[in-house]
Formats: sequence, C-alpha cells, structure tokens
Amino acid sequence: MPNMSNSKNPMPSQPPQTRNKNFSEVALGFSAETALNEAERCLNCKNKPCVSGCPVGIDIPAFIEKIKAQDFSSAYDVIAQSSSLPAVCGRVCPQETQCEQYCVRGIKGEAVAIGRLERFAADFRREHPVPLSEVRPNGIKIAVVGAGPAGLTCAGELAKNGYSVTVFEALHKAGGVLVYGIPEFRLPKSIVEEEINNLRELGVDIMTNTIVGKTVTIDELFEDGYQSVFIGSGAGLPNFLGILGENSKGVYSANEYLTRINLMKAYDELSDTPIYRAKSAAIVGGGNVAMDAARCAKRLGAENVYIVYRRSETEMPARNEEIEHAKEEGIIFKTLCNPVKINADESGRATSMVCCEMELGEPDASSRRRPKEKPDSLFTLETDCIIMAVGTSPNPLISLTTEGLKTNKHGCIIADENGLTTHKNVYAGGDAVTGAATVILAMGAGKTAAAEIMKNFN
Repeated sequence: MPNMSNSKNPMPSQPPQTRNKNFSEVALGFSAETALNEAERCLNCKNKPCVSGCPVGIDIPAFIEKIKAQDFSSAYDVIAQSSSLPAVCGRVCPQETQCEQYCVRGIKGEAVAIGRLERFAADFRREHPVPLSEVRPNGIKIAVVGAGPAGLTCAGELAKNGYSVTVFEALHKAGGVLVYGIPEFRLPKSIVEEEINNLRELGVDIMTNTIVGKTVTIDELFEDGYQSVFIGSGAGLPNFLGILGENSKGVYSANEYLTRINLMKAYDELSDTPIYRAKSAAIVGGGNVAMDAARCAKRLGAENVYIVYRRSETEMPARNEEIEHAKEEGIIFKTLCNPVKINADESGRATSMVCCEMELGEPDASSRRRPKEKPDSLFTLETDCIIMAVGTSPNPLISLTTEGLKTNKHGCIIADENGLTTHKNVYAGGDAVTGAATVILAMGAGKTAAAEIMKNFN
C-alpha cells in the first residue's frame, strides 16, 4: 500500500545553534527506512508530470520505483541516464520550483521529496560503487570551456557516447560554482570531487589553470583538432551598487568572499588564505548567494549578521529552505531596505552602512513589485563587513578574443535553443548565456548542447 501521508518525511539535520558554528554538512540525509517510507508516497503517475519540471529529464517515477523495491543501486542508474551529477543535484537543486512543483501529491499536501530521494540514491552508490561499463571511442575531439555544471554535464554526455573530451578550466580545481560558490555545509567538496572523478573514469580529460581567451583561444582549439567547442564558462564577474564608500576596506563581492572560504578554505585556521572575521556583517541581496554568504559570516564568528534586501521576503529569489535555515541560524532579515552609502573610518575601513526604507509599487519586468524609496527614512546600520550579493555577469574575455561570437547587452553569449552560438561549431550554455541562474538549469543547457553536437556527427 502506498504511504498516503500528506506530509513529506523531514530531512534530519544538525541543530541550528550547533551547525552555525561549523562548516559540516547541515542536512544529514535519509536513512534507508526513511527513503522507503518517502518513496511509498509516490503514486507512479502514468503521465509523469514531475518529469516535465526536471531540466535534465530524469525519469523520476522509475527511480523511485527502484527505491520502493529496495534496489537502491539501480535507482542511481536510472538517474545517471539523465544526470551527470546526481549527488550534487540532490543537494542544491530547487526541486520545489521544478519537479516537485508538478507532483500530484502536492495538490492536497506536500509533494514527494524527490530531491531527498535523489540524494539518497546517489549517496548509496558512493558507498557501494560499481565498475563503469567500457565506452568505445569514436575519435572525435570536443573541447569544453569551463568545468562548472554546464561544462561537466556536456562533457559527461559526450564521453558516454565515445567522444574524446577535454575540459579547460581557468581555476586550479574543477567544479566551477560547485567548488568556489556553494559552501561546504550545503555541498561538501568531497561530493563534487567524486562526481568529477566519475567523469574522469569515463575518459574526460580536465586541464586546470587554463584561461580560454588568454592561455589559448577558441580559434586555436579548432587549430588543435577539436571539431566542436562548448562554452560553459559561467558568470563570475560580480556586480556592485555604485554607491559612495563601496571601495572601502571590508567591502567584498560575494564572489570573492565565498571563493576565499569555499575554494581556498579560509575558514580553516591552517589555511594560508586570509579572510576578515567580522564582528557584524551585512549582506546585500536576497538570493541563494546572499544566504550562503550570510551563513558563512555567522560561522566565521560574526555576532550580528544582516540580510539587507530592497523588496519583501515574498519576493526573495532564494529557496525557501535556505531562508528558513538562515533564520534558524540567527541571521537577521532587514527587508524593504536599500543601502545608499557606506561610511568608513580614517584608515578607510567600513564602519557602517546608511540605508533607506523601501515600499513596493507596481510589478516590474520581472513580475515582482518594484521597490521605491520612502521619504525621510534613512537609518544607519553598524557593520564592519559588507558583502555585495547583487548578481553577476559573464566575463567578457572569451567573447572579446573570439571573432564572430556575439553577445547581448548584458555580455551574455547569444545562443539558440540548442546552444548554437553565432560562431560555427561553437555552442554555449548555462550562466554564460542566461546570466546567473541555477545549477540544474546550467546542466540542462549542457545536456541539450551535447545532444546537438552529437547530431552533427551522426
């Protein structure tokens, strides 16, 4: 008999006042018993509405049926047919606005915990590995730019089909935003490393410390014998507000702050990477990056940590789960507030931030109500560390060094629905095309482009 409970099984996690002092993973994962109980909530709908919400098209009812049958390894195999990074997706994908949004069980209660079950299946396979089947190489060389979610997914899809794939990564470690942006407590780096090692076992060659556009150009890749190129270089150029005092000491972009902590492990006292341990930190923005930065600042010892966001909590783009976790950990939310100036002392170090109160007007192009300043509402927030989490843009280096590769007014590479750019045999996807978005959307773009590349050789 199916489990007809209207509520999904809760995810076991560290207590808030314990986890906000360490960088260990917050969510602890389902036990086999809990996974079975949750899987029984799935109705195995014939028309599979949940699949339509998955950017990489995982056969969700099929993998859940394998869990019901206690064939956990086969559940992973079903997921891996569509996803190159199951353990990552099970942890960081916004399932509530994707697959789970279309779950029939969600009509009169909570959707099946699809993401938590995906994580369970992936973690089971990590603990019970099986040899990969051999792939017959076809001799066709493909270059992938960027070892983030889009690039790794594209590389994995191609490698599984016999293509010789080389990934060129600018940083010293593969993973992109998975290693420099998402904190250890949400996504342990050992998980990312194991997923990348799986791709290496498929034959994917990853060249780090290689800046495409400087170390080597797109045109030079073609000269070296690569027959197609996929650009998944992300959006790593941080945006700022342009307010007075923004260049003060103690003002970070979220990119720099999180890279120091995540990629360079500045939270570890044995790390050589310096990080400012604030007494009070203010994070400007309302997305997942802002939540990550705030929760990191708390773990680094800041007594008061503020989220400063110009709209209301309803309009926040961050996942509800991340907002709830931040609140539980003691993050203070100052919504309907907007910075107008940063004050600094004689040495140039930030001491406070002047903000104004906001109110919401009519919806703007994003369908969210447009914020506008309340008159005579200025106030000062005492803080010695300010982190700007107000979006990112693609780095223009690749487009500036590649003739015929066009970008839009935001610096994003122009590509069609299949990832084809304005340059022959060059494809692109993920944040380099859309601007900052989610891991799973980038993966979907990488998968789509890989399928299109393969069409050219069939």
